[in-house]
Amino acid sequence: MLQSLGRARDEVTLVVVTKNHPVDLAIELYGLGVRDFGENRDQEAQPKAHDFAQLVEGSSATWHFVGQLQSNKAKSVASYAGVVHSVDRESLLIALEKATVERTKPLDVFLQVNLTSDPGRGGVNPAELEPFAERVAGASGLNLLGIMAVAALDEPLESEFEKIAKLSQKLISVAPQAKFISAGMSQDFETALAYGATHLRIGTAITGKRNY
Repeated sequence: MLQSLGRARDEVTLVVVTKNHPVDLAIELYGLGVRDFGENRDQEAQPKAHDFAQLVEGSSATWHFVGQLQSNKAKSVASYAGVVHSVDRESLLIALEKATVERTKPLDVFLQVNLTSDPGRGGVNPAELEPFAERVAGASGLNLLGIMAVAALDEPLESEFEKIAKLSQKLISVAPQAKFISAGMSQDFETALAYGATHLRIGTAITGKRNY
């Protein structure tokens, strides 16, 4: 599929979302070549990442926090995650700056944008993208990778991912290095790839039904 879109495999990072699955599954996937794992709740991710590190000697895995992040969880998440996909407000940005003071390597982050009119969904308002992006790009201890968004369920997929692609260009105008796009999940990743997604967050299409 990537070849038909004129894209190379190394342009795309596959983040396998392992939430609600045991650490054993992550270890099995690691053995199959997976190196990027996604989680969305700190209370599950922190012990899982810790156990994984203890059980997989010399692990080169990267943990991605892909869910909404409470500011009071920033320090915990920064202790094991290499990437946070959901930076969307000043209070969280400040918390992450404080949490990364002692890190030897900057924490990679995506700026999340809300494509809906529902403020509870998470993400910065598109109209506020550029000023907030300037703030994130200048934050100490953080490395702004690009934009993250979730397509609205009640809108045509093509128009949603076209919006994301255009917002990505706006972000690049403020922060030229922030060229990556975290978009696309199990049900819509093919469309996401067609519109330039570089980081796919795939769960059930790979891991199967979750254990609730």
